[in-house]
Amino acid sequence: MTNFDVEAFIDRTRIGSTQAVALFVCILVCFIDGFDIFMIGKIAPAIAKGFNQPSEAMAPLFVYQQIGLAIGAFGVSPLADRFGRRTMLIFACLIFGLITLFSVHAQTLTQLSILRGIAGVFMAAGLPMAMAMISEITPKHRRSTFVAISLAGYSAGSATSGVVAAWLLDDYGWQSGFWIGGMVPLICVPLLVLFVPESLKFRAERNPADAGIAKTLRRLDPNVQLTGDELFVIQGNQSGGRKAKLSDVFSEGRLSMTAIIWAACALSMTNNAMMGAWLPTFFQDMAGIPIQEFAKVAMIAYLGGVVGTLVVGWLMDRFRPTTLLAFFYFSLAVALVTLSWTPFHSGLFIIVALLWNFFQTGGQGGINTFITLVYPPRMRSTALGWAGGAGRIGGIVAPLGGAFALAQHYSLQLTLTLAAALPVCVAVLMLVLGVVLRRNGVAEAKSTAA
Repeated sequence: MTNFDVEAFIDRTRIGSTQAVALFVCILVCFIDGFDIFMIGKIAPAIAKGFNQPSEAMAPLFVYQQIGLAIGAFGVSPLADRFGRRTMLIFACLIFGLITLFSVHAQTLTQLSILRGIAGVFMAAGLPMAMAMISEITPKHRRSTFVAISLAGYSAGSATSGVVAAWLLDDYGWQSGFWIGGMVPLICVPLLVLFVPESLKFRAERNPADAGIAKTLRRLDPNVQLTGDELFVIQGNQSGGRKAKLSDVFSEGRLSMTAIIWAACALSMTNNAMMGAWLPTFFQDMAGIPIQEFAKVAMIAYLGGVVGTLVVGWLMDRFRPTTLLAFFYFSLAVALVTLSWTPFHSGLFIIVALLWNFFQTGGQGGINTFITLVYPPRMRSTALGWAGGAGRIGGIVAPLGGAFALAQHYSLQLTLTLAAALPVCVAVLMLVLGVVLRRNGVAEAKSTAA
């Protein structure tokens, strides 16, 4: 049989409609991840008021959601490396969408918290699966850019969630956010079923003799030359049939790299969860800024996140990723502290908020993009999911920290200064990771994973 390198095929194939639809689906998946997380934080006081509870009573909802996200990241994301990215993404979008829509009928805050926890199991799995899928269907020289464009959907979702707080909340109540949050993932299901094929790299690693791969190849390039007796391989690897194992992310010299990435994700996503859950409430309770006013500024600010995600993807194709990410996280710490001291109604506040989102969302997007570059396809979804799971564990603690700051009547300046310590630690870890990779002989600027 003749070897056919599917990776080389993808790298030389021009971007077409299939990749465009896959990119659109991945943008929607990232959109709903950003929308759902930040939407809850922006309307938290309104949800609490709807159930006749104080703002601090929202802490269990945030904790339940983060527990669900951690379970999903650790337990559901790896299934994409065993059953396929497309298959599991369809399942995750369907279940998450239905549960989110059902959440509008919750009668108590406890019921809503439980439903958020269950929904979180499937929401956490969506982004890692989407990142694995888009990274494996795009050419190597465009991979970081496409991943970054997908992740820009996260920032777009964050910005759109401000619409709920600023304009829909008064007329349609907190339920309006859940209607949007439930419909978008359900839109992804028919798009995935009808237009997006399963990852070629995944299928080739599972079964190099899969005859169905030829059909997908012709779909991507009608002019591809096939004889019918091909063995579909990745970079000459003919072993095939190798199922992903959870231990793979630690094998073949990856232990130190994985441990540092997990630690960085834990600290980064703790900061993200803290800001996403409590920042509007911090400004309302600590600085007297109504959540509707903060939401309007936040919508503008989250445009910085879109730009940051796109810029970091473009830069990672050209500069050493770990040094670049260290710069992003040091800058994030500075922006976070500055945000607390800048008068809210000044034009400077919008600029600082734009920079804060630029570095926060761009930094996390950069870490996710980096993971797609340094892990092989067979474990890519597992690597993304488990790194996210480590981050979600930190996210479980973050809501409690926010509630504690509110209960202790901390000032806004003290609260955000303490929070800024987290991105500083991430920056240091990125610098350490760069040293570890160079010591292990890993070229950061190039994909070692295919």
